[in-house]
Amino acid sequence: MWGRRSLLQAFCIVVALAQPAFAAEPVGQAVVIKTEVTGESGPIEVDTSVHRNERIKTSPSGLGQFLFRDGTKLAVGWGSSVVIDKYVFDDSQSVKKLTIRAAKGTFRWVSGSSNSSAYQILTPAGTIGVRGTAFDFYVGPDGTTAIVLLNGAARFCGPGGCRQLQQRCDCVVAKPNGNMSAAGRVDPSILETLGNPRALPFLSGNQRLSGGIGMLGGCNMASAAPERKDRKPPPPAIAPVPRRQDPPQRQAEPQKERPNKPDKPHHDKPDHDRPDHDRPHHDRPDRPDRHDGHDDHDRPANHDQHHRNDQDHQEHNRGHDGDRDHDRDRHHDRGRGFNHNR
Repeated sequence: MWGRRSLLQAFCIVVALAQPAFAAEPVGQAVVIKTEVTGESGPIEVDTSVHRNERIKTSPSGLGQFLFRDGTKLAVGWGSSVVIDKYVFDDSQSVKKLTIRAAKGTFRWVSGSSNSSAYQILTPAGTIGVRGTAFDFYVGPDGTTAIVLLNGAARFCGPGGCRQLQQRCDCVVAKPNGNMSAAGRVDPSILETLGNPRALPFLSGNQRLSGGIGMLGGCNMASAAPERKDRKPPPPAIAPVPRRQDPPQRQAEPQKERPNKPDKPHHDKPDHDRPDHDRPHHDRPDRPDRHDGHDDHDRPANHDQHHRNDQDHQEHNRGHDGDRDHDRDRHHDRGRGFNHNR
């Protein structure tokens, strides 16, 4: 029969097995989740806490961005697996020790406010020492590791020695057997060296990050980016509406040539030698000047004036005729002997 002591021990064992090992110490939370990201307790969603010793995995198209308590940022790309190995937090909003163990996949790291010596990243080919920096790194299925510096400085040490990365876009490729390349500027040929066109997707643009962590990168890797498999096909292009064509313009018909009219004869004499009937009306002395620009036949007043002038002229002539008759009669009477003075 089971004694009380045995029952109590069995109960403690069951309770201990039922509680996850990471439940006691949350170290950060998820800020961006795309497609599928899982932890020890199942799918991880935005604002879900992550804990010490928790293994985080992403699907072949998954992406997760995590923010630690001291401001450190970690992006986990597709097909990746990483464990938050050690995390020691103090009361000054910084960590004494933060170590992650990357088993495979692609990652981006941005240091927080803690001392650079507190950070350490372990890979199958060696250890990345952080010097207040930002960088991308990739771990292949065979443990081959590539590091590309984006800001600050970093140091990679493996069985074959150590390499310093000091300039932006410096790259080092190391293998678990100790073979390691010299630090040099990264270029698209590194994807062939790693044997995976989907490696370093944050640099090639196959996976896009959100927030300030996504502003880093480049290094002229986008020109060789393969097609993203997690990207939705673009919508079918809408055919442009054909523009209405204007009707063809009619060509202007050539103007017919008009027959040349004979030139009017010109007078050889100037105007002042012409008789009065050839002069313009405004040059005749017996016509008053016109100031309104109209013809005389359009003005009744001018017609009346001409009529009165004709009457005056006739009366004047009659007066002269009367004087001539009177003189003729006197001459006739004088010849006949009449004396008017008597």
